[in-house]
Amino acid sequence: EHLKTFDREVNAFVDYMFGPRDARVRGWFLLDSYLPTFFLTGAYLLCIWLGNKFMKDRPPFSLRAHLIVYNLGITLLSLYMLIELILATWEGGYNLQCQNLHSAGEADIRVAKVLWWYYFSKVIEFMDTIFFVLRKKSSQITFLHVYHHATMFNIWWCVLNWIPCGQSFFGPTLNSFIHVLMYSYYGLSVIPSMRKYLWWKKYLTQAQLIQFLLTIVHTLSAAVKPCGFPFGCLMFQSSYMATLVILFINFYIKTYRKAPSRTAIKETPVTTEIKNGFHKDYFAAANGFLNNKKAQ
Repeated sequence: EHLKTFDREVNAFVDYMFGPRDARVRGWFLLDSYLPTFFLTGAYLLCIWLGNKFMKDRPPFSLRAHLIVYNLGITLLSLYMLIELILATWEGGYNLQCQNLHSAGEADIRVAKVLWWYYFSKVIEFMDTIFFVLRKKSSQITFLHVYHHATMFNIWWCVLNWIPCGQSFFGPTLNSFIHVLMYSYYGLSVIPSMRKYLWWKKYLTQAQLIQFLLTIVHTLSAAVKPCGFPFGCLMFQSSYMATLVILFINFYIKTYRKAPSRTAIKETPVTTEIKNGFHKDYFAAANGFLNNKKAQ
């Protein structure tokens, strides 16, 4: 009874903050109450914290078969959303510059159904981080990674409840295309024999940055020449995408910065200890070459 009361109060608060919800999505799975989305996000963050503690003194799991199936599944789901969004918006005669929420009739419902799957895919993608935890890939669990996963799931709960079609179609269409490339890359990278062919990881990050910039431009175009799509939503989306641009640029610089010069290599300390206590690398200069011996 206390939980029901809390649920009513939370939903009354969000309704007060954002106004009446879109009646076309009433009763859809996970949408009527914010609590499931909130609790699933909390469980995600808790699993990261507890998982890292659990795995601290244990060997990493391989999970190769699981990762192949998972990445293939996300790739196919992303491909479905990409194709269905293109077909639905084409059917509805969507205006690329600005599209309102009610003028396309049944096509708007079709778009909303695809965007529900886009919202639901964000909770599935929590498994990205869980796999990192189980494989002890702690370097991959960055602030950017967790921030992006946790916020997207919650933001898209709001999108589905208040703006489930119209201008909201553009970002998921681009993102679904990027995810087809990204998750197919991840799936192939699990197979050792395929890794030598995967030279395009750097360009995936560049494509993600271009995606965010295009989404900002598309969002602001509806603010410059409005069509009835809520202005506040446009401003929020632009601001959120700007945070992703900043974080991804920071990630890109740190990950793909230029390799150290020959002089810098020669100045490398003789002994460098890698943090986390797993191993040490011993460097010794001999005959102009750098010999790298890993202590067992």
